[in-house]
Amino acid sequence: MRMALAREYAFEAAHRLPRVPEGHRCARVHGHSYRITITVDGPVDPERGWVMDFADIDRHVRPHIARLDHQLLNDIPGLENPTSELLCRWLWERIRPDLAELFEVVVSETPTSRSIYRGE
Repeated sequence: MRMALAREYAFEAAHRLPRVPEGHRCARVHGHSYRITITVDGPVDPERGWVMDFADIDRHVRPHIARLDHQLLNDIPGLENPTSELLCRWLWERIRPDLAELFEVVVSETPTSRSIYRGE
């Protein structure tokens, strides 16, 4: 049996989008209460009854969330143009090498706006 597990994280950060048209409101520095959902996928271990321990997901994800929390995202290498789409990929590229079961990264800037990345 295969199963997907999703774990949610939150952080606060500011950003500005330097490549939007002149006068666009997102060109100004503003902040979001980001919600990140990390989904892993794999077989359910018949002995333990789970795909993996949520603590193992935390171990791979929390250092990256801590790097983003209460920062100006534009100042972080690789996030000079910190759209939610590029933030999804940035997280994927840092988590996936150590978490082969990674299936999906979701970045929500607001309760109604999100980006979803599942790798190339």
